[in-house]
Amino acid sequence: QVQLVESGGGSVQTGGSLRLSCVVSGDTYSSNCMGWFRQAPGKEREAVAAIYTGHGSTYYVDLVKGRFTISQNNAKNTTFLQMNSLKPEDTAMYYCAATGPSNSCRGGFSTTRYNYWGQGTQVTVSS
Repeated sequence: QVQLVESGGGSVQTGGSLRLSCVVSGDTYSSNCMGWFRQAPGKEREAVAAIYTGHGSTYYVDLVKGRFTISQNNAKNTTFLQMNSLKPEDTAMYYCAATGPSNSCRGGFSTTRYNYWGQGTQVTVSS
């Protein structure tokens, strides 16, 4: 089993920044795909970014390219999402997700790709 715990959410004004963290415990894998998703009230959960822990390749949806950065620590047990230039439309519950052992992040923007999910951390951006 894998446990994921997110932190770092909060309330900021437009243009502000937040750094989310996702700590992984339990069974850990040398190579898998870690993703960040978000879900606003009344909307479907959507992908934000993903990282392949094997070699650190990163992937972003167009809406956040140039503003968000996904990364991992050297121990590969924490994944980060640095969010800059935040907009009100970024307001959502943000979730960390992990696959089982994998050799790529193919399909990494689909919720069905992931086996494990955190409880989420709220991000609110006011205008």
